[in-house]
Amino acid sequence: MSVQKKTYPFWLGGAAASMAACCTHPLDVMRVRMQTSTTKTTFVQAIKTVLAHDGVRGLYTGLTASIFRQMTYSVTRLGAYDMMKSQMSNGGKKKLTTGDMVICASTAGALGGLAGNPADIILVRMVADPTKTPEHQYRYKNALHGTYRMIKDEGVPSLARGLLPNTVRAILMNASQLVSYDFFKDMLLSQNLMSNGMPCHFVSSALAGTVATTICAPADVVKSRIMNMKHGQAGNPVGLIMESLKLEGPRFLFKGWLPAWIRLTPNTICMFVFLEQLRNAVDMFREKTSGVKPEAI
Repeated sequence: MSVQKKTYPFWLGGAAASMAACCTHPLDVMRVRMQTSTTKTTFVQAIKTVLAHDGVRGLYTGLTASIFRQMTYSVTRLGAYDMMKSQMSNGGKKKLTTGDMVICASTAGALGGLAGNPADIILVRMVADPTKTPEHQYRYKNALHGTYRMIKDEGVPSLARGLLPNTVRAILMNASQLVSYDFFKDMLLSQNLMSNGMPCHFVSSALAGTVATTICAPADVVKSRIMNMKHGQAGNPVGLIMESLKLEGPRFLFKGWLPAWIRLTPNTICMFVFLEQLRNAVDMFREKTSGVKPEAI
């Protein structure tokens, strides 16, 4: 990911992430179902359960919340990351170290976690709803309805439920995904192992996805379980971890790892492909209106 001399709209990353989310949302549904389940559930069993009870439509439960999340969380984390890299590199004149990029990615991830927390709660609840008995379901119609219901039924502070593990997870995700992608891509190119093209991007994304999924798994599971709790239940991360360790053992921290990995790999590829196409569209529009083609390095 090279630093652009020409700036692009801040929302472009969120738009690309939303398009990628539409492609990989069924895998996100499986991930949340497995993470919020207190019984041993395999990836195949989760798919069979969804299809048996809800049909194909069940695979897209909570899609509006997923898009809402990308347009808050991803808009912030990707936009802030590029902005901070540009500032630290003096517009691309200075080469950033891995440490510099980790600082940029971690800070941007924290901001993204704060911005996207309400949407993340709604996404988890909408996806996990079909697995509950009727009296314990939230029954949100869409993301906006979910936001309204949360404020009305639980108060404004409920929008911050699970904020700590979600922010930690966002920091870990941004730092591990974006920085490791840059690291693996640069390594493959500098060692002349691959040329700069889709195969290189695919391998870099797969490796970055594996690193990010593994590092983020514990925080992701804790976050999902806290956000899925009913109003009035204690949402203490430490207490939840201790209770889950006692009942399920340490393996619970990596529940949903497989669907998370399967989702993250194509999601990363799609996100960057869509992002580059959107940037090309912006360049074409600027060239058409100004007659000057934007420079990029």
